[in-house]
Amino acid sequence: MTKAYQELETYLETAQALQTALTLFEWDNETLAPKEAGAYTGKMIGALSGEYFRIMTDEKGKALIKACKEETDLSEVETAIVREVEKEQKRLDCIPADEYREFAELTSESARIWAKARKEKDFKAFAPVLKKILDYQKRFASYQAKEGQKLYDVMLKNFEEDFDMKSLDQFFAMLKERLVPFLKQLTDSKRVVDDSFLTGDYSEEKQEEIGRFLAEYVGFDFDKGVMAVSAHPFTTNLHNHDVRITTAYNDHVDDSIFSVIHECGHGIYEMGIPNELTQTPVGQGISMGMHESQSRFFENIIGRSLAFWEPVYGKLQETFPDQLGKISLEQFVRGINKVTPGLIRIQADELTYSLHVMIRYEIEKMLVEEGLDVEKLPEVWADKYEEYLGVRPKDVSQGVLQDIHWSQGSIGYFPSYALGSAFGAQFFASMKKKMDFDGLLRNGEIRVIREFLRENIHKYGKLKTSRQILKEVTGEDFNPQYYVDYLIEKYGRIYHIDR
Repeated sequence: MTKAYQELETYLETAQALQTALTLFEWDNETLAPKEAGAYTGKMIGALSGEYFRIMTDEKGKALIKACKEETDLSEVETAIVREVEKEQKRLDCIPADEYREFAELTSESARIWAKARKEKDFKAFAPVLKKILDYQKRFASYQAKEGQKLYDVMLKNFEEDFDMKSLDQFFAMLKERLVPFLKQLTDSKRVVDDSFLTGDYSEEKQEEIGRFLAEYVGFDFDKGVMAVSAHPFTTNLHNHDVRITTAYNDHVDDSIFSVIHECGHGIYEMGIPNELTQTPVGQGISMGMHESQSRFFENIIGRSLAFWEPVYGKLQETFPDQLGKISLEQFVRGINKVTPGLIRIQADELTYSLHVMIRYEIEKMLVEEGLDVEKLPEVWADKYEEYLGVRPKDVSQGVLQDIHWSQGSIGYFPSYALGSAFGAQFFASMKKKMDFDGLLRNGEIRVIREFLRENIHKYGKLKTSRQILKEVTGEDFNPQYYVDYLIEKYGRIYHIDR
């Protein structure tokens, strides 16, 4: 370790501590903080964000990065940390300090405004805040954009660096071309899958019990993590020994079951970051797309398979004897894979899920690149749902207000969900050639699958890019054909549709 790098490491400790404090505030805001705390807490979040901004943009930090870049004997990890710090410096350095702090305060409060507006089905109460958030993000993107670069491309790269509108347009065009007609074929077939047993009097206490059981079963370590309740399930972490997930409860038991398994996929990823990387700029998942590949891999490819439930379905029946005691394993697995074009993304079946994401992607492009008036969002949203999924929301809580992301300033995040699903299908196709995937699940040996993911993805943190990982694990670049083939094969088999 060089002298310059040693100084940089010490210098970064304060920035890391501030980020950790901000993460704790985020967790608290979404789980335990009282309703009236928002505006007051927001001032503290603004102060911490402002201090983080100051540290990451001052001349001392820039000088240390310059000195480190001139060194020739940095390790791979040290080189990656220098790269990521410089990237963050450049991202922040072009933003005025007062605007950065104002935006942090705005987004600390806007999630509460969104939650209230959603509950009261009142888009007009949220629209002014969303306009402010959009204006800030467009302004920030304009500061960062290279000559000729589109603003939405800048926003997208904050979440998935390897993909822009050109590549995403091609990806979603394939989904639209293949999945929309297949979905129509499936719904026109009128074949019925019964999932009525998944809805009913499922107590929150018992849902929490089975949620904790399944979390531990898939590999979430409660000595290093906790589970709480929030309006919108999410995962966050302070480091690899403090990973926090949430879920939500209602009378659809599969919602909580699969939100827990989904968030465990995120959590297991963060727990798999090595000690030498955690609490550094490379000590986190590569990208949101890669992160979603892990959560949706656990939720769908593992969690909705027959093989996964063979060893544990009895436990589910014991927990809910009145509701599931007479429901066979085969009935249950068909039920959790039922395809029903619906309104709510987080309740969407695996087949239609990416169509929900595609709608959000198209709307974000309209907001950022085409100047769509925020006031028109509810109507545009409803029209697109009717076009792609054949359903229309009866109110904004089922429509444009259902997701928390825009209130947090996360414009450009949504495509990561669809990319992650496609990454996961590509990993799955490759892994099936290397192991008896279903046999491992039937024998309760999910540990082998989890270890493969840790060894080939999780342990690298941000040392590599998403596309590098894809090539190393699967032998080829991103190929969404695997995702389309996986969905059509799986649901064609379930619904007995010729393909």
